[in-house]
This record gives sequence, C-alpha cells and structure tokens, in this order.
Amino acid sequence: MADSTEIREILSTYLRHWKWFLLSLAVAISIAVVYLRYAVPKYEARAKIKIIEDQSSAGGLDLFSDIGMLSGGNTMVEDEVEVFNSRSNIIQVVRELGLNSRIISLGNIRNTELYDHPPLNLNFLSADSVINRSAYSFFVTGISDTSFRFSREEDGPAQLYAFGKTIETPLGDLVITPNFENAEAYRDRKLMVSITPVTKVAENYQARVRVAIAEEFSNIVTLSLEDPIPNRARDFLNTLIRIYNENAIADKKAVADKTSQFINDRIAAISSNLTNVDESAEELKTERGLTDIQSEANINLNFGASNRQQLASSQTQLEIAASMQDLVQQQDGYEIMPTNIGLDDPTIASTTARYNQLVAERRRLMKSSTEKSPIIQNLDQELDGLKQSMQSSLNSKVNNLGMQVSTLTNQQAIINSKIYSAPRNERDLRDITRQQQTTESLYLYLLQKREEAQIAVASTAPKSQIIDSAYHVSDTPVSPRRKLVYLVSIIFGLLVPFSVIYARDLLDNKIHSRHNLEQIIHDAPVLGELPRLGKKDNKFIVKDDRSILAESLRIIRTNLDYLLKARRGGGKNNLIFVTSGTPGEGKTFFSTNLSLVLSGNRKRVLLIGADIRNPKLYTYFLNNNVDNMGKQGRNKDAGLTEYLYDDKYRPQDIINSMLVDQHAIDVIFSGRIPPNPAELLMNERMKELLDEMSREYDYVVVDTAPILVVTDTLLFSDKADLMVYVARAGVTARDTLDFPAKLKEEGKISNLAFIVNDVKQTNLGYGGKYGYGYSKTQKKWWKFR
Repeated sequence: MADSTEIREILSTYLRHWKWFLLSLAVAISIAVVYLRYAVPKYEARAKIKIIEDQSSAGGLDLFSDIGMLSGGNTMVEDEVEVFNSRSNIIQVVRELGLNSRIISLGNIRNTELYDHPPLNLNFLSADSVINRSAYSFFVTGISDTSFRFSREEDGPAQLYAFGKTIETPLGDLVITPNFENAEAYRDRKLMVSITPVTKVAENYQARVRVAIAEEFSNIVTLSLEDPIPNRARDFLNTLIRIYNENAIADKKAVADKTSQFINDRIAAISSNLTNVDESAEELKTERGLTDIQSEANINLNFGASNRQQLASSQTQLEIAASMQDLVQQQDGYEIMPTNIGLDDPTIASTTARYNQLVAERRRLMKSSTEKSPIIQNLDQELDGLKQSMQSSLNSKVNNLGMQVSTLTNQQAIINSKIYSAPRNERDLRDITRQQQTTESLYLYLLQKREEAQIAVASTAPKSQIIDSAYHVSDTPVSPRRKLVYLVSIIFGLLVPFSVIYARDLLDNKIHSRHNLEQIIHDAPVLGELPRLGKKDNKFIVKDDRSILAESLRIIRTNLDYLLKARRGGGKNNLIFVTSGTPGEGKTFFSTNLSLVLSGNRKRVLLIGADIRNPKLYTYFLNNNVDNMGKQGRNKDAGLTEYLYDDKYRPQDIINSMLVDQHAIDVIFSGRIPPNPAELLMNERMKELLDEMSREYDYVVVDTAPILVVTDTLLFSDKADLMVYVARAGVTARDTLDFPAKLKEEGKISNLAFIVNDVKQTNLGYGGKYGYGYSKTQKKWWKFR
C-alpha cells in the first residue's frame, strides 16, 4: 500500500505539469516536421561478393609451403573486409568517378546536387595532382547555348564568358563546355561548382561505406552505402569492387614476379655453393684434428668431475682456515676457541685443544685469585705463546690452501675449454654436413618451382566473385526514417520537461506542502496549511467566508482546540505562541487570521505583538483598512515595549480593540523598538501580563520573534500552552526544521506544532487539492456548458 502511495505521489509531481509536457511535445514534433521537410533524403545501394581463396593462384607465396618457409594459402575474410574499406582503394574510386568535383543547383531552401548528366563539363588544364589537393568553388549561370556568367562568389559580380573559352582560376586555366542533353533545363538556374581535396572526400566515403560478413565462417561479404543520389552510390560500390579485384590481381602478379626472380637468383647462387660446402668439411677436420669427437668428450668429462671435487674441498678448507684466522686475530682476551671445525691440520687441532684447556684452568683459578697472581701470569704467558703459534700455523695453512685452490682452478679452466669445444666442433661439422644435403636438395627443388611460378603468373584470377552487383535496396529513402524521427521527437519532448522537473526536485531543499513537512517532522503534529494568496486576494478572512484560506484556518482551529484541550495542567490552556525560523515566513499573517477565526464563535481573543525587534503587527492592520474601536483615554502610542519598560502602564492602557469585517479582537502592538529587547522580555511584567490576559481572554495569541535569528522567544516560551511554528512553502529549508525539533528534545519548547504557509493550490492536501466546497469551481473550457 505504501509503495502504491509513493508511486501516486511521484506521478502526481509530474502530471500536475501536464501543460509543460504538452507544450514540449508540440515543439519537439514541430521540429521533427520541419527537419523531415528540409532534410536531404538518402538512399541505400547494396552489393554482395564472395571472397575466393584460390590455392593455385596465391601469387607464388604458397610455393614454399612444402618446406615450411611460409604458411601458405587463404587470406582471412576479416582482413579482406579491412582491405575493401582501405583509404587507398577509396581514393582510387573518388579519382576515377571524379567525386571531388560537384555541381550543385542552388535553391531557395534546399540545394540539389547534379550527378547524372550534369549540364556542364569541366576541364582543368592543370595537372590532376594540383586539382586533387585543392579546395575551390565558383558559380555559373547559363543564359544561352553559347555563353554563361561566371562569378567567384554567390552574390559577387559575374563576368560573361563563351563556352570553350579559357578562364583563369587559382587552380589554373579552366574550360567549361555545355552538356546539350541536359543544359536546357538549367538555363536560368545558378549552379555552384565545388572542388574538394580528394583525401577529404575519400575520408567521408570511408566512414559511410559498410563492409560486413554475411555469417560467421562465411566467405560472403555485403557492401552497402547510403547517399542522396542513388546512382552515385551504385556506381561507387561497383567501382570499388572492380578496383579491389584489379589491385588484388596486380598484387598477386607483383608477388609472383618477385618470387620467380628470387628463384632464379637462388639457383645461380646455389650452383656455386655446392663445391664450397665440400671444401669446408675437409678443411674443418684437418684444422682441428678431429677424429672421434664423442670419445674425447667422455674422457674430459670424467677428469673434470674429479678436479671439481678436489677444488670444492680445498675451497672449503680455505674458508674454514680464514674464518679461524680472523677469530684468533680479533680475540683480545682469553676465550674458548672452536674445535672440530673440519680443518685437516693436526697441529692446529692440538694447539687449539691445549689453548682451550689452559683457558678453562685460568677461569677456575680466577675465582680465587687475581690477575697479579704468579700462577695467573704464568698461564697468561703460556696462552700468549699458544695463540702466536696458532696464528702462525693458520697463516701458513691459509697460504698453502690458497695456492692449491688457484692451481685446481686453472686446471678446471683447461678441462672446461676442452669439454665446451667438443659440442662446437660437432655442431660445426654437422652444420657443414646438413648444408651439403640442403643445398643439393634445394637446388633440385627450385628448378621444379621455377616452372610452377611461371604457371602461377599466367593463371592469376580475381580475388572476389560478384554475386550481386550494386543495386538500389528501395525507392524510398532510408534516411531520415520518418517513424524513428517522430519517435525520437516524442521521447525527447517528454524527456526535456521530465528532466527539468526531476533536476529541480533533486536540487530543491525547501518544503512545499504539509506532506513534505510530515515526512521530516515525526514527533510533532502538523495543524494544517494555508494557501498561497494572489495580489488581489483579501489578507483577512471575512464573515461567512468560504474561501480556501478560511476553510484552512477552520481546520487549523479545530486541530488547535484539540491539542489545547488535551493538554494537562491547571489554567485555561489558552496561550498560543506563533513563531517561525526566519522573518518573512508569514507568522504575523497567520497570527492575525488565527485571532480572527478564533473570535468567530464570540470568543474573546487577544493578539500580542511580542516581536519587539522587528514589529510588523501595527503596519499590518494599518495597511488593511481595519477599524479601531479603542476606548476613550487609552494611549494609542503605547505598546508592549512601553508596558515592560515603565511600571506606570497598565494592561488596559496598551490594549487596542479592532474590528475586522465584523470580527472583533483586541490587539497589543509591539511599541517602539527598544535598545535592549532581550532584557525587556526577561522582565517579570511580561509573565504577569500573560498570566493576567490568559485569565481575562478565551484565547491569547502571541506573535513572537523568529527563533533562528534571535533568542527572544525562548526567554518566555515556558509560558506557552501551544507553540505553533510557521514554515513557508518554497522558502523554509528542510534542514532548518531540525532546530525546533532539537529544542523540543532539549525541553526548551513544549507542546510544539507546525503549520505550512503559502502553499500552492496544486500542493494543498494529500491529493493535491481540498476539493469539496472550499471554493467556487468553474467548468473547464473544453467541457460543454
């Protein structure tokens, strides 16, 4: 149910602007009609061919497929699609058909290009390379069978020339001759001749030509082109197919000729290489003394393995001895030396063991003696002698092992050179042998292929077979598509207002109706909403008023009475404070009309202007022709400010009786603007006044200051039986409503309620309108009376 309600609300947001949708739709359709009226129609031409993968006429490339030098055979169809639409092929078509020169008949609204049997023949005397790179245009108007007018600009001065006479142009000399078959129809018409660079024209056609494979793994290719002139599209496709085949044949012949020349050159070279290969094999064996390469390699491998083992052992001993040498040199005191570390020298091992024994004995003696003890000193001398002996033995061991490692390394290098040279010798001999066999077989093979290449040159065939020559798909244009244009215009016409409304709602942070406010405020009631008034509408309700404003106020009065009666506590519960967030949200307007509607049941109502910083109540009554029924002797210049400031004033001195269209209410104006408004409102006389007026009147409506701007209202808000917060549609921001809600949570405001002011009639109520008896209704103009 909630989802359907939300959907209805979303639809209502857009449907209420149906006039904008209708206007946008009408404009979009009008634009589509104008576009279709003056758009240049395009027609489609289509052709179909089959790509031929002929093995026998592949231009000689497959002659080497037997020996694996080239992958022979068919060219992929996907590649041929790219070749068809290549820039070089398109440029050839443009040059052959002369598409870079156009003759255009100028019209009032739309110009017409002349392709079939143009009324003029153009002959430039300059080289084609100059014409094909140039951009130039001029205008011709035929006046007779023998002469014409020539101008460089459309509205520029024209010169009279005879047909066949040379005309000087920036591109060189030009000769124009008439085409008598079709010249009469364009006698008095102005023609524009446009010369465009061939490359630009080719790029345009390259983007428009569509080349597609009919089905996957198929050799059938479909070509299509859309053009304003049907015959030109057909001629273009036929010419493109022909040029593609001619270029393919030329390419195949060029490759075949190059292949034949290559074979002849190779036969001449191979015949002289056969003798050289035999001599090379003989010289290799003699120079390197080769007998049995495999046996010599096995001997060297065994000897090399043994030498590597000895070298690894010596390197290990050298590293251990060097480490031990560093340890002895770095030791300052007498520490235990490592033993059984892998050195094969018994002298170093025995010396180390004796040294460790003495160090252990010295440590035991040091527990009960000092270093000056004779026994300790004798041990130190003996330990020093052992350390020097050990150092000398280690130095000698390191030197011997280093010499041994160097000798074994040199031997290993010699052995490795012999081992590594064996594969090279074997490879060199095998290469020469293979070259002998290959050269002889290749010589015989090329003799055979030379004859096949000559046959391939003579039998070169087109690369494609024409299935369907270019033809017109339909007599009706394919572009613009009328139905599609109208559909797009309708979608665009609906999308523009939808996007504008959606963007506006997305960026809008204001409230616009009671429903918007209730979505934000959850713990405070919304009493109702007031409609937006026009400039000519009454600002006050009148007697027996049936306007939307009056009915809205009556609804608010009913809800307000319910809240006041439901409030617990002593007293009459009739103090109603009206405030807002910022000035200009309509709190004074609401306070005044609320006072009037409350007085409708012969209730005594007092309206107090407590916004003493920015008083609006007096000017509001003054500008709306309100009768003052003040009693004799009252001070009409005194107001709330004077009462709070001067104790001589009594409440009766500042009360003014007003009559607004038979609605009688009492009003206390704000008075003069004081320099210290906050201090005045904190005066006890303010609370005494509210208590006294609450007892004397049925309702006391207090128009207070905005709570977001100043704190005046909060100084005496505890006296309010009901605090009504006025929010204005289209003005009050959503985030500002968090402030009064926070004040209520903190206990600074109690019994808080909201109303929404200045609501558009389309946003009034939950259904977008109140609907029943609230105002006069008129029949729509399209309904019968």
